[in-house]
Amino acid sequence: MKRNDGQWDVKAASAHAGLFHFLYFCGRACLLPFLTLYLRYLGLTAAMTGITMATRCLVTLAWGPVSTLLAKRYDRRRTVVIGSLLCSAGVALLLLLVPPADVDAAGRRCNTSRPWVSAGTNGDIGPVVDLGRPGNVTPPAGSPTRSWPLSLRPGGNSTATSTSVSKAPVRASNRTEGSPQVSEGPHRPVSSSNSGEKQVPFSGGKSSHSTSLPERGVRSAVRGSKQRLEEEEEEAARYEFLGSLKVMDPQHQLFFLVLMGVALWEGLAAPSERTVDDWLYEYLDFVDAADRHGSARVWGILGASGGAFGVGLLVGGLNCMIGARLPSSAVHFFAYALLMALTVPAAAFLPMYLSRKREPVGQALKALRLVRADPCAMLSAATAFLAGAASSAVSDFLLWQMQDHGSGELHMGLALSTALLSQVIFLILVAPRTTRFLSHGTAMAVGAASLGLQCLYYSFLWSPWSVLPAQALSCLSAGALWRAVEGQCGGVATPGTERWVRGVVRELAAGLGAGLGSLASGFTVERFGVAVLFRGASAVLLLWGLCLPVILSRLPRRRRINYSRLLAAEASEQSESESEPEQESDWLVKAMQEDKSTTKNNNRH
Repeated sequence: MKRNDGQWDVKAASAHAGLFHFLYFCGRACLLPFLTLYLRYLGLTAAMTGITMATRCLVTLAWGPVSTLLAKRYDRRRTVVIGSLLCSAGVALLLLLVPPADVDAAGRRCNTSRPWVSAGTNGDIGPVVDLGRPGNVTPPAGSPTRSWPLSLRPGGNSTATSTSVSKAPVRASNRTEGSPQVSEGPHRPVSSSNSGEKQVPFSGGKSSHSTSLPERGVRSAVRGSKQRLEEEEEEAARYEFLGSLKVMDPQHQLFFLVLMGVALWEGLAAPSERTVDDWLYEYLDFVDAADRHGSARVWGILGASGGAFGVGLLVGGLNCMIGARLPSSAVHFFAYALLMALTVPAAAFLPMYLSRKREPVGQALKALRLVRADPCAMLSAATAFLAGAASSAVSDFLLWQMQDHGSGELHMGLALSTALLSQVIFLILVAPRTTRFLSHGTAMAVGAASLGLQCLYYSFLWSPWSVLPAQALSCLSAGALWRAVEGQCGGVATPGTERWVRGVVRELAAGLGAGLGSLASGFTVERFGVAVLFRGASAVLLLWGLCLPVILSRLPRRRRINYSRLLAAEASEQSESESEPEQESDWLVKAMQEDKSTTKNNNRH
């Protein structure tokens, strides 16, 4: 962007970049932190949720850099960013078409998290339908059942086989009427006789009567009932969701569908952030204003804080359902799509500088070798890996823990907003002052210990608002930690590799940690619970925070470069080099004068 006088308008470019980051991260914060809650509403287990979130992290890690390089190579950055914003918004809305595995269980979860909202006039939720096991439907208490105990073996020691059919209505989308049910009521024993005939008592409601059937009739009746059940199951499979995947139960069908949808959504959304980041850095670097690049990140955190609080406030005031079938959590998806659409004009007017020079090939490998060769940089990468794993576990299952303790969307949005605001305050007010007396290694240790204390606190929540005090520590566990990690790695970078070295630590190490952390946390919550997950993460981080200063103190210290001495030495060298010709000329003049004087003396004699 240029002014009329031909000068580059850096302030306007920074303002456009700040607006883009504000809107973009505001939209991401409306959906991404609450995505695991929506997966829980759909009926996915903790392990399935962890696998889904790990897939999202790995897609971002693998596809983000590749898409950015392709967009830069073919000079299609603006097209890629705008297409990424629009397509990701559309795919996010398509995720709302996925029905929950158990509608009644989803309604109960909504009523549990929102006790002020009733599901019906009398509070009855309806029959419990376990779609994980076909045919297992539990009727509500007090509903009449019919039972036909059948004994198929002649003789005195006969066994009774019970088949119960409930009169309670079952949703047609989940299971057709007439499916076999498991009766919860007591059954009368079958009386046998020595005449070869079986007594088949029929019980329905409060009265019962017995019918005597021959053995062949009983077998034919059983075969007929089995045939009818098979025909009904085949007919239901035609209308069942994902009938082609009938071999799997509905919960796994739902899991694979959600997994593909989330992977596609993240694949479409990944190119936008990294492409704009590189785009803006090249522009500011060209006009010698690369120091303004960090201000865009602050605007992004502010936007995320406002988005999380705003959508939490909006969804917290709604009922469980919007209309007949749409849950209130769908507002997150609509808010995301709306803000992505608003971000498109900001992306269209971003300042652009097309660099004609090609970057040297192999910069990423060179940065990786630099990090691997330096022990302090390796410790920074290890810290980033552990912090990424713990942060992903917290972001995936903290809202589950809050929901289990009665927190609503308002509590969650306020907690997320508080954590982000504390990071902004640290980056603006505290960080410039702490760098003078706090080394990067000490800051990393303090940040890791703070994150461990947060995880320990999260495992002992007791009320909906109890999470708020721990969120203030995010200024250290997120702001100070990542600033120290980037500063520690920046010391090993050579000219031209600074951003690549930071990318290796911040994106590669932390991204791998986030993916593995989501995967491991899902299985841990599935088996042991959320509290055990947070306590385990707390133990690892606190131990690492204590050991990190000891390890850093035993490493050989890098010799710091004293730039004042270098400048003084360079100035002295320049002065010496400038004085040498003068000295040479003075010596020559002096020699010539001496020669002239000797010649005169000889002539006199």
